[in-house]
Amino acid sequence: MKLIDDLIAYASPNNTRVLDVRVGVSWTGVWSKHCGLAKTYGIPVAHGNYTRDMGHLTEKTALELAAYSYSWNLVEASIGVAAINSITKAKRSVNINARDLILDKARGKKVAVSGSFPFTPELHKLAKEMWVFELDQSKLDPANRIITETAAEHIIPDCEVVIITGSTLINKSAERLLELAQIARAYTVVLGPSTPLSEVWFDYGVDLVAGTEVIQPEAVLLKLSQSGGMLDTRVCPGEIVFKAMQR
Repeated sequence: MKLIDDLIAYASPNNTRVLDVRVGVSWTGVWSKHCGLAKTYGIPVAHGNYTRDMGHLTEKTALELAAYSYSWNLVEASIGVAAINSITKAKRSVNINARDLILDKARGKKVAVSGSFPFTPELHKLAKEMWVFELDQSKLDPANRIITETAAEHIIPDCEVVIITGSTLINKSAERLLELAQIARAYTVVLGPSTPLSEVWFDYGVDLVAGTEVIQPEAVLLKLSQSGGMLDTRVCPGEIVFKAMQR
């Protein structure tokens, strides 16, 4: 899990005590130096799989929680990735529209997507050929190229653009997907609220990193605690902003 090692090492100078931890039905938040988000994986939780030290997480440092990223209990791993984000802030973000740039790069190209994004239907229209990897077998639709994630080894090496959700850090598939993207020499994007805005990604062949910066931690943590659904500027106006970094 070298990628997680490197992301934690990069963020470690910002280590501080944890102020709050929330595990919502869709999103997890950790507030330390900043407020970090991550997709909540591992729900529903099988009986007996309690989060390690639950009830005492705010007695830890952000680095101690970041170590939860290595866990195969995916609720813990969600907390860990949110903790990494809570001590990572973009050093050289650029004022670009990541969605528009991705759509432009995908035009007429062979595209592989791991994750679900609001602009996926537009990608379908623009790409020459597009494959979407899906973990949930009930959502597979081979006729429309929505296929099992285990097909990545067969599909990505022939693609020109690879788009990966940052939540692949949680289920530990990120490194494998990035290795395949490097074999393809594809234009590679990692994005979503789970994505640490860290220059470490560039060492793994990523060209564009796009994530979320929380401006109002209390408001965002309250909302993710009380509802499912996407956290975006529509439901969190003035409370979050999108940031992007280019290699």
